[in-house]
Amino acid sequence: KVIWTLLVTILGYASSLPVGDDSICTAEALAKYSIIFTGKWSQTAFPKQYPLYRPPAQWSSLLGVTHSSDYSMWKKNEYASNGVRDFAEKGEAWVLMKEIEEAGEKIQSVHGIFSAPAISSGTGQTSTELEVHPRHPLVSFVVRIVPSPDWFVGIDSLNLCEGDHWVEEVSVDLFPYDAGTDSGFTFSSPNFATIPQDTVTEITCSSPSHPANSFYYPKLKILPPIAQVTMVKLRKSQLGLPVPYLNVQAKSNEIIDTAS
Repeated sequence: KVIWTLLVTILGYASSLPVGDDSICTAEALAKYSIIFTGKWSQTAFPKQYPLYRPPAQWSSLLGVTHSSDYSMWKKNEYASNGVRDFAEKGEAWVLMKEIEEAGEKIQSVHGIFSAPAISSGTGQTSTELEVHPRHPLVSFVVRIVPSPDWFVGIDSLNLCEGDHWVEEVSVDLFPYDAGTDSGFTFSSPNFATIPQDTVTEITCSSPSHPANSFYYPKLKILPPIAQVTMVKLRKSQLGLPVPYLNVQAKSNEIIDTAS
């Protein structure tokens, strides 16, 4: 009886221990999603030092990966890899893609890489498709803010699996991050390497607390979202078809953003 009580206690304790984000996914073998990135970087929402030329406000291509919890593309309050540094500072993806491929080969933590075209203005949409697997249900990506010293938006390890099923649809508001590799305060700051390198930090309306900061809006409580991403699970009948765009009123590449 004592042994049985002890066993029940141990099992109960074990069940309360934290588990990996992807360790309990029992969903169907594969799922495909459309991913739609929407830029909301308008002059109305972000009037301070808004880049109008050389170059105007725009977004780089989106580079993402589906993976397990053994891999991390980037994390807040941790140091950016050389690949993330090159992408955040210059939009160059080669080193980051090599890092992703090496992680996939060594520990089989990566299921696939996906990318979407750049957006030539601060507001607009771009999209692509991605595939997740029960052992690789996490999604991470980065998009560089252009122009900027080393600023980007993205997602770190979003889990699309909920137990025995895949999430049908999810939308996430995106806010700017500083990669911690360049010390510029403004969109058009010259290249000034941060030595020693700092960690990835979120840029807010009050941090960095410096009037020269392009996102410094001391009268605001929080910044409005600078972008948004939506992922929609595709049914089998939709596979191979063009990615459906969201019902957002648009004229040319400009989005009418009433929230701004």
